[in-house]
Amino acid sequence: MINVGVLGATGAVGQRFVQLLADHPWFNLKTLTASERSAGKPYGKVVNWRLDAPYPESVSDIIVTPTTVESVKDCDLVFSALPADVATSLETEIADAGIGVCSNARSHRMDADVPLVIPEVNPDHLGLIDVQRDRGRDGFIVTNPNCSTIVLSLALAPLREFEFHDVRAATMQAISGGGFNGVSAMEIYDNIIPYIGSEEEKMETETLKIMGTFNGSEVIPAPFRVSASCHRVPVIDGHTIAVWVDVKASVDEVKKAYATFKSPLSNLPLQPAKAVELLDQPDRPQPRLDRNRGRGMTVSVGRIREGLRFVALGHNTIRGAAGASVLNAELIYSRKYL
Repeated sequence: MINVGVLGATGAVGQRFVQLLADHPWFNLKTLTASERSAGKPYGKVVNWRLDAPYPESVSDIIVTPTTVESVKDCDLVFSALPADVATSLETEIADAGIGVCSNARSHRMDADVPLVIPEVNPDHLGLIDVQRDRGRDGFIVTNPNCSTIVLSLALAPLREFEFHDVRAATMQAISGGGFNGVSAMEIYDNIIPYIGSEEEKMETETLKIMGTFNGSEVIPAPFRVSASCHRVPVIDGHTIAVWVDVKASVDEVKKAYATFKSPLSNLPLQPAKAVELLDQPDRPQPRLDRNRGRGMTVSVGRIREGLRFVALGHNTIRGAAGASVLNAELIYSRKYL
């Protein structure tokens, strides 16, 4: 068993990490960190559990520690649910101390030597861990993309066999993406907010890194353009994206590509049977009906039309956040980086 910890364990993404790791077959959840006001108390006494999944009683007696390098010294790997302003320096310090970091924060996603990974899309980018180690780092940092970027990139992955140059995406993003206190009821009830800070920039840059080519020393960005417009909608979980791609293929060819898409992975505990699932009905996918497919790890695609136009959907706090990071860790472990 690999000893692991969660940085920022009481927040929305931190709780999802705890839920996914509490009974993990490969990882022993040993350390939970939070703010100074929670440190020194049992996790069960300080966490306000808000997930739609049962609270794992097995973690109740873990004593919460401050979010420091010293607190995670007995871990082989930590999962970061920290805000970016804290993550930037602390994740670097932890990796330099010889500990692996799987981060959900945006801080290091676009660093040249840090893998930005979706295991079914670009597992070879883990080779950047070797680049970090060649530069003297004993640990490593591996990041997962922004939640909407993950849904878009997985939806584009089966289309790589075709030629395309232009991708346009309009998101309808769930309120859980803003964290427990991110969007007030008065803001979102009976409303749509047509702006999410820096979200569009993340989709437009991260997608190109993920779908780029790793040449052994660096990632060459993918040779297409992404234009995004991001919107917050009154849905609790599940990001929906309307996508337009200038694919040089017929609708039937595209549907076949989705129906036959196979993951390059096998035997990872959190890996869904289908990373991308085609729902060939005129009114699907829908967040309430489809976000939990594959235990929340499947991206659903439907409404494929001439143009080429389609709709993609994924669970933003599972596949789009904590689940993505845990799956990255499983891939890292299976490739003997731990």
